[in-house]
Amino acid sequence: MIHELKEIINQAFTNQQKGLKNVLATVVHLEGSSYRKPGVRMLISENEKMTGAVSGGCVEKEILHRSKSVFKNAEAKIITYDGRYKLGCEGVLYILIEPFFISELLHTTFRNAILNRKIINIEAIYSKNEEASVDFGSILTFQNLDPFTFSKNVVRKPEKNLLSFHQMIKPAFNLRIIGAEHDAVKLCKIGSLLGWQIDLITSLKDPKSINDFPGANSVVESNAEMIDFSKIDANTGILIMNHSYVQDLKYILKLIDKKPAYLGVLGAAKRRDKMFNELIELNPSITEDFLDSIHTPAGLNLGAQTPEEIAISILAEILATIKNKKPDSLKNITGHIHQN
Repeated sequence: MIHELKEIINQAFTNQQKGLKNVLATVVHLEGSSYRKPGVRMLISENEKMTGAVSGGCVEKEILHRSKSVFKNAEAKIITYDGRYKLGCEGVLYILIEPFFISELLHTTFRNAILNRKIINIEAIYSKNEEASVDFGSILTFQNLDPFTFSKNVVRKPEKNLLSFHQMIKPAFNLRIIGAEHDAVKLCKIGSLLGWQIDLITSLKDPKSINDFPGANSVVESNAEMIDFSKIDANTGILIMNHSYVQDLKYILKLIDKKPAYLGVLGAAKRRDKMFNELIELNPSITEDFLDSIHTPAGLNLGAQTPEEIAISILAEILATIKNKKPDSLKNITGHIHQN
């Protein structure tokens, strides 16, 4: 979610510098099921270009058409879209369309929140009345700061007849890749498309730059003795893929008292038992739970062979792990795919 909002805000700010107005469309309520859930957003610029999406494609054209009045009178409104007869999603979407202006202060505050991995709260004030046009819209709240709005007309204390949709947007999932070979490049590139923050740790003996890794947030040179794992949290994953068995052991030993959301090690299955035995010899305090938490060989059994396929199998395993899902084919699921 955070990467989508980041793209929207940055594009809106760029549009403003070109003299273009913007409106924001947000799904604030859903009755039934839909391709995407409340909280998804899309930006519409005055030249009718769109950034982001709220569905598979059909709803966007309707929003574009019905946003014209918001550009004209600068008043937010709610629209509904019944996908039961058009999308096959069995749901009715309630979409808030509001004027969207990003001040210099909001742009800077948002950028700082991203850099410092802070939670952002957004509250959308709306009414379920079709084409209702009153003083409602979105309110952004950052830790210990006064709230921001996208329009001067938004009421910060909603009236009794208005509704409120609240969304807590967490920092992007942080994947730290220890390694800098060709397979790490592919993993970084594909992982960044998920909106994850990808940070790479490369060898001191083989320095690389951020230009070598498309989509990377940072590239630093280090080793197991120098590495700083102090900021590992439940929203951080670690993937060790430096193609050095000895270095693998050293890095794993530095992670014994950490609890990343995912810990994976690239390598053949036949070396797993050897690795675990040596880890216990090097540090007898290692627990069974810690060893069980290590995904090695990293990745799902998808028959992957190329670097791109291997990257997909690893990213799929990470996604399943952080979402607490057991991988399975969707064709085996009955009922709703996404459980509320």
